[in-house]
Formats: sequence, C-alpha cells, structure tokens
Amino acid sequence: MRIFAVDTGGTFTDMAAYDSSQNRIVCSKSLTTYDDLTDGILTTFDKSGVVLAGEGIFKHGTTIVINALLQRSASGIALVTTRGFRDVLEMARGNRPVPFDLFYERSAPLVPRELRYEIDERMDGQGKVLRPPRRDEVDALAGELKALGIAAVAVSFLNSYINPEHEQLVGEWLRAALPDVFVTCGTDLTREWYEYERTATAAANAYVGPQMNGYVRLLGAKLTYRDFTGKFYLMGSNGGVVSADRALREPIMLVESGPVGGCIGAAAYARDLGIDNVLAFDMGGTTAKCALIEKGQFDVKPVYYVGGYDYGFPVRGAVIDIVEVSAGGGSIAWLDETRRLHLGPRSAGSTPGPACYGRGGTEPTITDANAVLGRISPDAFLGGEMHLDIAAAQRAINDKIVKPYGLVGESELLRMAAGMISIATVIMAGSIKRVSVERGRDPRDYALFAYGGGGPLHAVDLARELHIPTVIVPPEPGNFSAIGMLLADVRRDRAETVILPLVDASLQRIGSEFQRLEALLREELQSETGSSEIATERQAEMRYRGQVHSLLTPCQNFGDVAELRRVFEDLYLRRYGHVEQKNPVEIVSLHVIGRTSVGKPDLASLRAESPAGEPSRRVCMVYFAGSAAKLATAVYRRHELPDGFTADGPALIQEYGSTTLVGVGDHFTVGRLGEIRITVGGA
Repeated sequence: MRIFAVDTGGTFTDMAAYDSSQNRIVCSKSLTTYDDLTDGILTTFDKSGVVLAGEGIFKHGTTIVINALLQRSASGIALVTTRGFRDVLEMARGNRPVPFDLFYERSAPLVPRELRYEIDERMDGQGKVLRPPRRDEVDALAGELKALGIAAVAVSFLNSYINPEHEQLVGEWLRAALPDVFVTCGTDLTREWYEYERTATAAANAYVGPQMNGYVRLLGAKLTYRDFTGKFYLMGSNGGVVSADRALREPIMLVESGPVGGCIGAAAYARDLGIDNVLAFDMGGTTAKCALIEKGQFDVKPVYYVGGYDYGFPVRGAVIDIVEVSAGGGSIAWLDETRRLHLGPRSAGSTPGPACYGRGGTEPTITDANAVLGRISPDAFLGGEMHLDIAAAQRAINDKIVKPYGLVGESELLRMAAGMISIATVIMAGSIKRVSVERGRDPRDYALFAYGGGGPLHAVDLARELHIPTVIVPPEPGNFSAIGMLLADVRRDRAETVILPLVDASLQRIGSEFQRLEALLREELQSETGSSEIATERQAEMRYRGQVHSLLTPCQNFGDVAELRRVFEDLYLRRYGHVEQKNPVEIVSLHVIGRTSVGKPDLASLRAESPAGEPSRRVCMVYFAGSAAKLATAVYRRHELPDGFTADGPALIQEYGSTTLVGVGDHFTVGRLGEIRITVGGA
C-alpha cells in the first residue's frame, strides 16, 4: 500500500509519502508556487525521489477555497431564487453582531443584487407544491445568463429543505441549457431549514466551483501524466477525505481543507499516547491555527463563518472547530502613525517571502525575528536546502522597526525582535483562549501539541503565557498536516431538519429518520469507495424550547429520553454555566456521520528507528526574552535523539522542517513514538 499526502499552504507545500512494503515515511517541502500550485506539489515529489507511477492513494489539502472566498477573487456568479426572496443574502439574519460600532457594515454578499434572479415557483412549509416552476421562464433566464457570460449559478428556493423537487428540476434545466456553467442547488449541500444559511452556502459553492473544478482537473491530469493510477481524494473540512468527483460537485466542503490534516494527526497521537486533553496548535508561514481535542476526538461544528461571525457569512456544513489568526512565520511587523508596533494580517508568503529568504523581501517578519534572535540556524533551515540571510533580516528589522524609534545598536535590535515575538505570542494565545476559555475549558488542563514549521519554535512561549505545563512536538512537525492526511478516513456527513420535542412519543420517528439517513450514507460511501465496512455515528442539534441557538449533541443511545437530556444538559452547562431543568428540550435536526477507511499507516510505523549511541551536541548563542544578552544554548539534531533521551533547556532541536525551542528552566524527553515532551518551567 502506498499513500501520498500533500498540503499546500500559504508559504510552503508539504508532502508525506508512506510505503507499507518498506514501512517507512518520506517527507519533503517546497515553496508554494502561486502561478501554478500544482508545480509546487510535483516539486516535492521530485526533490524527495518519490515516484507517483502505479497504484496508490493520493490525498490533498488545499487553501484554494478559503482564499477565494476571503479574497473575493471570482466573478460572474448568479443566484436563482423564489420570487420575493431576492434579498435573503443582503438581509442575512437582520442582527447586528457589533452593536456599538456606529459605522458597522457586514461584508457584501458574494452575489451582487443585479445577478440575483427570481422565478415564479412556490413550495409551502409542509412541502406541498403551490406553484411549480415553468420551463419557458427558466429557458429565458438561461439565455440571459449565457449572454452575460455567467460562470456559475446557485439555485436556492424557499422551503426546498423539506421538498427539493423544484430545486432539482430547475437545476437540471439550467445544466441542460448551460452545459459549460457550474450549477449547484442548495439542497445538494444541506437539507436544513435555515433559509439564509442554505442560500449563502449555495452561493459560496457556486463562487468557488469554477476555480476548484479547473484546479482539481489540472492536478488530476498531471497525476495521470506521471502514470498515477490510484485513487485521488481531497481533504474535507469535516476531518475526512472526499472523492475528487464529489469535490468537483461540492467544493465548499473544502473550505477548511488545509489545516484539517494536523487535527487528525494530533487526535491520533493523543489517543495512542493516552492523553485525554490536547490543544492542537499549528503555526505555518501565513497563519496560526488552534483546535480542541478531547478523548482523541476533535469538535466538528455544523456552521462555519467565512470572515468571522461579526462581518462574514455562514457556510452550513460540518467543519472542524478551528480558530485561525494572522500570525505565521511570514506575518509582517509594522508601525502605525503613532509608532505602535503591530503584526499582520499581511504576510510575505513565499514570494518574496521573509527578508532572510533572500528572495527580495524587505519587510520584517516573525521568521526574520527568529533568525536575528538565533532561534533558527542559517545553515540548517530545510536541512540546509535554503541558506538564510541573517544580515538581510537584521536590515529589515532595523530599517522598519528600530530606526523609526530613533534607536541604534545590537541590543535594541534584539529587544525589538523579541518584541515582535511577544506580540505574536499574545495573538496566538488569544486563538487558544477562543477554543478553550470561551468554551468553558481551562487551558491549564491540556497539553499543547505543537506542529507546523513555526509551532515548535513558539510553543514554550505560548505555554508559559497560558500556564500550560506540557508541550508535545510530534515527529516531522513541519510536515505534520500532510502526515495527518495519511491517517484520514473517508467521511461523509448528512443532516436534515426534524423539529420534534424530546419526549418518548418522538423516539420512533427519531429512530426511523436516523436509519434512513444511515442507509443513504452507506449507499453514497459504498459507491465512492467500494467499501462495505462503514461505521456510522449519530448526533442531534438540540435546544431548550424558545431558543434560537442549538448544541450538537451525541445521541447514540436515542432510545432513552432521560439520558439524551442529561448529555445535552452536560454540554449546555459546560458551555453556558447553567441549565434550565424545567424547560422542555426539542430536537432541531438530526446528523449522521459515516466513515470508511481507505488504508492508513499506524503511528509506530511513522517513527524512524531509534538511533543508538549518544547524540552530538554543539552550542550556539540565542536571545531569550528578559535576558540581558544572548545565552549559550545546546543544539541537537532530532534524528540523533534516541527514545528516552532527556536534557534541560535552554536548547534547540533541529530537524528538516522545523526547530523546537526549549526555554530556560524547561526540561525535555523523547517519548516512545519519537515525540518530544517538554515540561515547561514556570508554567
């Protein structure tokens, strides 16, 4: 069995390849190639010598979908909806998430008003046809759309969640009349009653559809050109992979495709190491991400807000609960008009990249600060493939940060570089608080699982900031998102609105609906994968009667009303701090998750054989916050550290894709899976 996984990030493209016949893993990185992202993917294989030809499984995570939505890089998208409901995207929920901002304005809808069209159809709230759509009206509309050069059309009708007949019919007519146009229907993506969210999801799917179709087909063609004859999957936002064919129809399922692989890997390691509570922290070149993992499982939320809840728009669908902030290695530090120091959201990316990359960058970044402080060796970056220009990093920080304050000298340069790191730490700590403190969890009860190119370099600073006692760094952290994809199963989620009170009389209806959804899921997964070994999981969105918001609640034991209510109220108490024991509970929608494996390695096989003998040790000078000058710091090569090796900080542990920083007063040990466990002094 051969499995290939590639994660395309904002700065680097990461590859991990596993061959069961040799029981080994090969990792590689290359700079992301923005002109043609597939070039960066193939470069990782060329650099590593991994041959794609033959059978195998190819899994790919990409940020194309989220980038397209955030950057508004598409055009020519139309929406077809029920007469009288043209402005659903504009009105949204009618709420004001930022009440005290007098100039508050929500981000503009993806589809401008002049490209939102109404047709004369109507379905009532019980799914009964009031007015069927007319073919002549749809054909006339298709002619207008064709004349405008529309690239994609979303179809979303009122009450279609309960009866999708009209949506499906109009979708078929439009596809027949516009064969070169991407057409999507809201009920193909979600069968839940939220009118605005359903329409926004359909619009988002149409918005990214043409671009993702072009990209997936191009990558598939290049894999075929290299004689790859295996299966091609893409990383879904729900924590599982989806077939390329489904990704072509439902690209919005990939909205958080990039960061998901690391969460899968972190959950797998947490289960194997017997650690119940883990904060998965990923710092890459452009952003930092954090997710909560409890008892080996990550949270999956039923709605995701592109651009954030305050200003963005919702996508209805299963998405891992990840908080992302603009604090990556390439994040640019800058001064405002009052000379206050800021970080991000702009990033140097891979082109031109941080100043120390020597590719023409002149703006100071977090990577430059780490290089100036001595945290990154200029000769060991990417295993020596890329030499860092420390002098260029010093010039960037001096010219843009130090000199505007009227300061001079090495000590001031080091102090400002350390200040950049401190700001990054505060920003990243905020993301961890959002997935922990704001959800009723105490970060001190968790281990910080750090990966990504920059995660291990900043983890102990974060742990000290949040009083987290333990940091864990997995093997190959710089390629860990790709490694997590090696471990991903195929996953499919289905959800439908079913409004029922949580009483004994509802149990038969609940049971039959769950069985119907499970049968649909099994049929879909078996058709896509050929596997009949499909595991299912049941959940329900529940709330107290009269409330708007609901909680996604596990309900495997749906036959016991008292137990279901107890599980719901335990979640409610943890989230909100109180329960309403006298208030009736109702079910809003039923969710079913289906999973099937397409082959994956076990964690032990991802661990290189433990080396024998004493590791080499050298000393370099590193600046730590609060110190008067650089301190003598031990430097180790990670591949030389045997299982059970232990030492005190300060230390740097270097490897191909990342460097782990062990601070003053910290202590580290190498575990049985090759993980580095750092006990954080003072946390």
